[in-house]
Amino acid sequence: MTQPSDFRIAVLPGDGIGLEITKPCEDLLSHVAAKVGGFGLKFETVPAGAGLYRDTGAAFPDSSKKMTERADAILLGAMGLPEVRYPDGTEISPQLDLRFDLDLYTGIRPVRAIPGINLPLADPRASNLDFVLVRESTEGLFASHGKGEIVNDQIAKDTLVITRDASERLFDYAFKLARKRKNKGHPGKVTCVDKANVFSSFAFFRSIFDERAALNDDITADHAYVDATALNMVRNPWDFDVLVTENMFGDILSDIGAGLIGGMGMAPSADIGDKHAVFQPCHGTAPDIVGTGKANPTAMILSAALMLEWLGETHTMETCTQAADLLIAAVDKAFEDGSLVPFELGGGASTETIFNAVYTALNDSL
Repeated sequence: MTQPSDFRIAVLPGDGIGLEITKPCEDLLSHVAAKVGGFGLKFETVPAGAGLYRDTGAAFPDSSKKMTERADAILLGAMGLPEVRYPDGTEISPQLDLRFDLDLYTGIRPVRAIPGINLPLADPRASNLDFVLVRESTEGLFASHGKGEIVNDQIAKDTLVITRDASERLFDYAFKLARKRKNKGHPGKVTCVDKANVFSSFAFFRSIFDERAALNDDITADHAYVDATALNMVRNPWDFDVLVTENMFGDILSDIGAGLIGGMGMAPSADIGDKHAVFQPCHGTAPDIVGTGKANPTAMILSAALMLEWLGETHTMETCTQAADLLIAAVDKAFEDGSLVPFELGGGASTETIFNAVYTALNDSL
């Protein structure tokens, strides 16, 4: 029998509404961990973000980086403020630094419809949406982050980079995920999303995908161009299972996916490497609603569930996986009757109201 373990969780509340949704999420996590048993969570608040940069001149100090490096998992609220920028005009983004510093090469963006949410697609199949976008997180066009060049105020250059090593790891993760989903009744299909008909870098990307697909012949593999994928994410997204793509394409497509399930407030995410992982909602800091109680914490809660699931997998701890499933089920139960409607979807459910509804649903299931 697995002995109880305390996992060290580095928490970066960040800026804006990140500060408002983080502590209640910690409380929810502590509650489900205590009820399920078999593991514990020790939260350590890590200073980072635009507000810190504004006040101290350091967005992500070395002391904070060391705290994330020694953590078992990292939970992040949201970072960045529109009016606080680096001298080159770019926004403060320690969340990107984490991806590069910890080699978090795989970005996971689940697209799953939550019962009771009024979805933008009228087709009844939309209520059963459940696919995952797997995004390379350390290279592609983002390889130029902080390295762009402007020549004589006439030409701007950012270089897209695709490497074999990162691509192989990315594709292997996508096939592993599809296999896991297949065991739960999903199709077991991975679609490589690229622009191989135009760019040699993406032809290379696709060729590596085909090599890895040959090593995973129990999973269906196919290809799609990114423009056609954007179209089909609106026209027939229920045909997808696992989509795998380059960093920038994934950045854009994941926002379309969020739109399909009600917006950024409903969209969780994870950035995963071989040793570390960061879990955060897809939304930003929303400074226009700070202090109003209107922030939707659902994406944060679901990101926390992804964290529990990852801890369960990486430490072979079934109690963590059980806690993740309970948290996801509690979110579904809280929303299923349609009465709980966040502000951005036209309702009046506050941050506190949504947390309390999930907490109640969780207690009912326990």
